[in-house]
Amino acid sequence: MRIGVPAETAALETRVAVTPETAKKLIAQGHTVLVQAGAGVASSAPDEAYRSVGAEIVDAATALGAELVLKVRGPSADELAHMKAGATLVGMLNPFDAEGLQRLAAAGLTAFALEAAPRTTRAQSMDVLSSQANIAGYKAVMLAAHHYQRLFPMLMTAAGTIKAARVVVLGVGVAGLQAIATAKRLGAVIEASDVRPAVKEQVESLGAKFIDVPYETDEERECAQGVGGYARPMPQSWLERQKAEVAKRVAQADVVISTALIPGRPAPTLVTEEMVQSMKPGSVIVDIAAGRGPVGPHGQPGGNCPLTVPDQVVTVHGVTIVGHTNLPALVAADASALYARNVLDFLKLVLPKGATAVQVPMDDDIVAACLMTQGGDVKRRA
Repeated sequence: MRIGVPAETAALETRVAVTPETAKKLIAQGHTVLVQAGAGVASSAPDEAYRSVGAEIVDAATALGAELVLKVRGPSADELAHMKAGATLVGMLNPFDAEGLQRLAAAGLTAFALEAAPRTTRAQSMDVLSSQANIAGYKAVMLAAHHYQRLFPMLMTAAGTIKAARVVVLGVGVAGLQAIATAKRLGAVIEASDVRPAVKEQVESLGAKFIDVPYETDEERECAQGVGGYARPMPQSWLERQKAEVAKRVAQADVVISTALIPGRPAPTLVTEEMVQSMKPGSVIVDIAAGRGPVGPHGQPGGNCPLTVPDQVVTVHGVTIVGHTNLPALVAADASALYARNVLDFLKLVLPKGATAVQVPMDDDIVAACLMTQGGDVKRRA
């Protein structure tokens, strides 16, 4: 089968869907891999690396015209024009983008959105959200260390003692846990908050202190359990108590890393302008939810902090707020390596060994969950 790997055209996207490592495995299965010239350069995979494993270097139209197209982000209108009706597309296609899915359906594509895979043990090896969030959590801490004008670890020197940085992590999913682990390696003192009580043990096992907000009603306890590995919107009564508790910690923090996202909804506001005003001059906020929150005072979608500006680093009230919207793309080589392995594992379900065409086994819960469009119809409604 002809498998196309076009270069990503989305702004600031540096990842690639197939690396030389995974291209070699696809070719060993008898497939032809067509890689657009320069597709992997930004992720440290030059064309020669693909040629050395047997891939063909082609132009964009040829890569997009393959029977199976593997991408990181959904195709633009220009890219869709080169894709063939009946072809299969695999990538991160945003299952909640109703208009985007409709365009894929109108183009006659069988499209699989890997973000929609269930958060189950069997699907872990193809969980693109986790693999990329892991990298985002790491990079968030490294960016914080870069912008913070002091050291993270405590140092006792002849010139005096330097106190350890105080880091607060808001949202303890995959990104939050990696942020805790990375900040701990750098010697920071860490506190973390999340609506799910089950993560307390994980937080403490990484050497951080959990910011506990007691639950007062059965509704609060039920919402706190989350669904499918994600948090659910909490009752206002609990949110007010959490806000007060978190505000105390944020005021004392040197670094705040916010990671809270709810699929299909705007990111919740966790760090208000009043909290930013209470922080010490020179403090840093890295907002992993940048660009996915409600519109802020600057007229653009913020993140967990309304003052966050997408893809900019700004200083407000003496606090540096980092708003990169695609942290994994800043670590493109490893992000691409993990993503490409996720894609390869998913392909085992729809393109088993020996198959010459993509199959759609709807009795497979992972395939059924990821299938967005087929035969001109949208299979999943946002």
